[in-house]
Amino acid sequence: MEKIRIETNVFLPMPVVLVGTVAGGRPNIMTAGWASRVNAEPPMIAIGINRAHATAEGIVENGSFSVNVPHAGMVEATDYCGLVSGKNTDKSAVFDLFSGDLDGAPMIRACPLAMECRLVRAVDLPTDYLFIGEIVGAYADADCLVDGKPDMERVNPLTLTMPDNTYRTIGVSVGKAWEIGTHLKKGA
Repeated sequence: MEKIRIETNVFLPMPVVLVGTVAGGRPNIMTAGWASRVNAEPPMIAIGINRAHATAEGIVENGSFSVNVPHAGMVEATDYCGLVSGKNTDKSAVFDLFSGDLDGAPMIRACPLAMECRLVRAVDLPTDYLFIGEIVGAYADADCLVDGKPDMERVNPLTLTMPDNTYRTIGVSVGKAWEIGTHLKKGA
């Protein structure tokens, strides 16, 4: 099929997470779509947040943050936390929060998966910070685990697609990674 050149402001499907920190002296939760694992050992995750957000200020100030993975049933509260600013609105009562070992990294009890992160680096980009954090604690609902690890089908996370700005859930499995293509290696 012929390719057509399009504008460069293209987005990939993104996981939706709730980022927790302390901003303005109180717990703050913000919805974010720009999140990814970025290192295997030690385990690290990166999140992109506009520098004008209260959450960005809180992460810089505290040197810590949490990354919480909401399930699909949390879509309304998740969206709300992305609609209002922690600078003007106290969002600390939207969820039941708990703490791990790090100060300044409140986590959400209702999320099937929550991680507390120590800030490793803040990369200053033109409009955003790319925060890289080491995952120093991870917490999951027992019913979402298989062999002690989170099972994404059971977690039922949200994803975000743009430019249609739509929340979606993960789809049907189409094959096992690092396995389904092995037959192609034999001929190489």
